[in-house]
Amino acid sequence: MSDPYQVLGVRRDAGDDEVKSAYRELARKYHPDSYTGNPLSDLAAEKMREINEAYDAIMLERRGGGSTGTAHGGAGRSSQFQDIRRMVAAKRINEAEELLDGVPAQSRDAEWHFLKGSVQYSRGWLEQAYENFRQAVQMNPDNPEYRAALNRLDWQRRTGTPGDGGAYRTNPNQSSGCGVCDFCAAFMCADCCCRCMGGGC
Repeated sequence: MSDPYQVLGVRRDAGDDEVKSAYRELARKYHPDSYTGNPLSDLAAEKMREINEAYDAIMLERRGGGSTGTAHGGAGRSSQFQDIRRMVAAKRINEAEELLDGVPAQSRDAEWHFLKGSVQYSRGWLEQAYENFRQAVQMNPDNPEYRAALNRLDWQRRTGTPGDGGAYRTNPNQSSGCGVCDFCAAFMCADCCCRCMGGGC
C-alpha cells in the first residue's frame, strides 16, 4: 500500500491523538452510508478500505508490530479494536461508535459485533445490542466473553429487567446514559483479565 501517513494526511511524527483524529475525520467523509445509491459508492468504499488499512498499519508499527509497508488486516485490526475497547470502558461511546461504523461491512467480525453491541447496550438499545451479541456468538461460539454478554442480556429480555442505562429501550432515538453499571464493570474486568493473561481479546 502507499505511505499510510500520506493516506491519512499526517506527518510521520504526528502524535497518536492526531493520527486518530485524522482517521475519524476521513472515516466520516468516506463512510459507505453516506454514498448509498450514489454512483461514487464503489470509490468511497475503496477509499474507506485504504483509510482503514493506513490507520491499522500506523498503529501496528507504533506498537512494535513491524513495518508500515507490510502491515495489513489481522494484527492491525486487532489493535484498532483494542483502542475501541478502551473507549467503551472509558464511556467514550460516541468515539467508539464512530470508529466501529467506519469499519467496512466485509471486515465486521465477531469482535466488531461484540463491541457494537456493547456500545448499543450502554445507550440502552437492548434489542439492537442483543442482535449484535448473538451475531458475535454465532461467529465465535467459543468466546466466553461474548456468550456471557448474550446470556446476561437474554436474561434481561426474558425477565423484563431494565437495562443499566434505564428503561428497556428498543428505539435508538431514546437517549440513555450508562452510569456505573455491572455490564461496564464486567467489560473493563474482562479487558483487564485478557491483557493480564496475555490473551489477544
